[in-house]
This record gives sequence, C-alpha cells and structure tokens, in this order.
Amino acid sequence: MQLIRGLHNLVPALRGCAATIGNFDGVHLGHQAVLGQLAERAAALHLPTTAIIFEPQPQEFFAPEQAPPRLTRLREKLVALRRFSVDRVLCLRFNRALAGLSAEQFVQQVLIDGLGVRYLVVGDDFHFGKDRAGNFEFLTRAGERAGFQVAHMHSFELNAERVSSTRVRAALRAGDLHAAEQMLGRGYRMLGRVAHGDKRGRTIGFPTANLFLHRYSTPVQGVFAVELYGLESEPHYGVANVGTRPTVDGTRSLLEVHLFDFAGDIYGRQVAVEFVHKIRAEKRFDSFPELKAQIEQDAQQARTYFAERDNRI
Repeated sequence: MQLIRGLHNLVPALRGCAATIGNFDGVHLGHQAVLGQLAERAAALHLPTTAIIFEPQPQEFFAPEQAPPRLTRLREKLVALRRFSVDRVLCLRFNRALAGLSAEQFVQQVLIDGLGVRYLVVGDDFHFGKDRAGNFEFLTRAGERAGFQVAHMHSFELNAERVSSTRVRAALRAGDLHAAEQMLGRGYRMLGRVAHGDKRGRTIGFPTANLFLHRYSTPVQGVFAVELYGLESEPHYGVANVGTRPTVDGTRSLLEVHLFDFAGDIYGRQVAVEFVHKIRAEKRFDSFPELKAQIEQDAQQARTYFAERDNRI
C-alpha cells in the first residue's frame, strides 16, 4: 500500500483510480463494507483503489478540546486499511486552506485534477467542503459532468443499529469490549513503540512496558487484561493501565503494560496491545503500598480471566 501525503505529491502516473473519502476512524464493519464495494468495482474497472483521509481529522482541527477520542491514530489506521485491499492512501493535511475549499473546489482540485477519479463510493451521510455544502447528490451531478461514477453505501447495521465510530467509542467507554469487537470485526488494539518511563513499577515488583499514546484523549481508560503482539511467541498475556496515573500526579495519557512471566529488554520495539477484558476504572491511591496491593489484585484477576477463557476454548 502506498501512502501519499498531500496533493503536491500526486504525479500524473497516479491519476485514474476508484476512490472513497472519509475519516475511517476505527475502520469498523461499516467502513469495511465501503472498502469491499470499492475493491469489487475497482477490480471490474481494472483500477487501483484510493482512500482519501485527513490529518488531523476535521473535528480535531475545528475544536480539539471537544473532539471525540480517536479509535485509531494514523499508523493504526494505515495498518487496518492495508488489510482491506486499499492500494493507495491519500492523506490530506486538514488546515485552514483545505477547510476553506468549497465543494466545487474540492471536487476539481482533489478528485478531478489530482486523482483523475473514475469511480467514487461514499457513505450515505457523507458531507464535505466549506460549510459541509457537498453531499452525495452534489457529487453525482459533478460526476455526470466530469465523467466519473458515484455510488453510496447504505448504513451497515448490526443488531438493527447502525455501526458507527460513535457507537464503538460508547462501547469502549462502557467497558463492553465484546460489543466493540463485534462492530470492529476484530479486538480493539492500540499500537505504539515501547518507551522508557519513570520506572516506578519495577520498584514495587511490577515492571511495565510503556507506550505514550499521543492523542487528545483516549477511547479506553482504566485497568484491563490485555494481549501484547509484536514480540516472539505472541501473544503475551498481561495487565494494563490506560490513563494519566493520578497516584503519581501524571498529566499525559500513558498505556502501561505488565507482562506475565516475561523478562527481556523490549525498549524501542513496535507492539500492539489488544484489550480483552476490563477489570476496573482508574483511580488514585493514597500510597504506593495501596497501589501495589491493588495491582496484585488486578494481575490476579487478569490471570484468572485468561485461565478461565482458555479452558473454555
């Protein structure tokens, strides 16, 4: 899969494609349905597929403090898109200039002059351009004039409810990881590079692999039983805390993973942490002995969960 950052990196050889546009946050079953339709039509037309995405996401640009927590950062999104027959990703920097483009300008500069789109599929609630003036009907008329076909994908429903990034976030916030997994079509994961932390965990017998999350806010918070991927003999079971670590007056979001029965230097390794069971919410403790006692209980709960789950399998 080829990543193209910005319209200025589009060359004539890249023109002519089947495309779709969206945030694709989470790349859930609804997104996957759009990508499946795109891949099917592209194959029939002998065209490469292109997903057009934005960084930052529009809500993060206009109101970063009120933007919903991301399900997937850019790297996580690219990993997911690669699984669904996407040949190219055009990542447009969402800034004041892009936000100021009218729907007509966006179609001309991005879809026609930039990509030479011949087939476009969008979700049924898609809007774009300044003041969100562009929609499916607008695109259909533009396609008729410019010679590209436009199709829309109806909402994908699960249990008679529309699958959306908002619903996935709600499930994760409630600790309902099973519901989130059903809508995502896979377990919920966060990717990151293991970084050096303050090493307090090892002083109380619980060394952790630390991943800085680099997000405005996180869709999951609390303590979880997790599986870690990216190391030899994966998965590795463990217990993880996602949050700001109020006991040590932390301020930025951090994912701390204590792996069971594991010893090794994994600093700098790129790993994926899958959340499989929520144990409790994050809370502040008055002392390190209290924190240690709670972590011991958390770790035992996680071990018990894995033992019971694996016995069922």
